[in-house]
Amino acid sequence: MELTAQQLRGFDGSDESKPIYVAIRGAIYDVSSGKGFYGPGGPYAVFAGREASRALAKMSKSEEDVCGDLDGLSDKELGVLADWENKFQAKYPVVGRLAS
Repeated sequence: MELTAQQLRGFDGSDESKPIYVAIRGAIYDVSSGKGFYGPGGPYAVFAGREASRALAKMSKSEEDVCGDLDGLSDKELGVLADWENKFQAKYPVVGRLAS
């Protein structure tokens, strides 16, 4: 399955009949099993229905960081992103790709 960023926004947990998706480096993960974290009101809800690579790399929940732009990230931040990516791969199924 391939989704545009706009389509991905529809999987933010606000519609209980749909799964919750988060994209990292273009891979879309179904994080519905982590609804308490990614669903509305959860501590990571800002990432739901979004490409969250930059925010995860920077350990940021700031709205401007919730995007896929990796330009200007330090090696340390890219390492943090790789750690997050490994956690997601171990815990959540990949259900598609973000259209470029």
